[in-house]
Amino acid sequence: MVAADDAGRSSDIAGKLGVEPGMVVQELGWDTDVDEAVRDAVEERAGDELLDEDAVEVVDLVLMWWRDGDGDLVDALINAIGPLADNGVIWVLTPKTGRPGHVEPSEIAEAAPTAGLSQTSNVTVSESWVGARLVSPKSAKSKR
Repeated sequence: MVAADDAGRSSDIAGKLGVEPGMVVQELGWDTDVDEAVRDAVEERAGDELLDEDAVEVVDLVLMWWRDGDGDLVDALINAIGPLADNGVIWVLTPKTGRPGHVEPSEIAEAAPTAGLSQTSNVTVSESWVGARLVSPKSAKSKR
């Protein structure tokens, strides 16, 4: 019974992030504090391992774990856009309010347009992490 509950939660996490089977997903900013359940859910739904920072493939989705103090978010977003497919999505995953490394939502809202991205939604992905969905403006328009 527990395994079924875990599988259901994993599916929900990947679904919230828009992960589909066959997607190529790159992970940026991995550290020991990331939520392994989120990573596992994304890998399970996509059907393959997450690519790391050194990958050169075109990717459909980027999971960017971002914490206060990680550097310049605009620069990181611009770097993440490089291998992103035309309709690709960047999820900036940050620690929830009150957790070490918390990033103010306004920081993401200000960095996104500077990097040439639009923020389309926010989700809670786990007990410790929230996500902001960023797309290029042309992708946002084509979804309407």
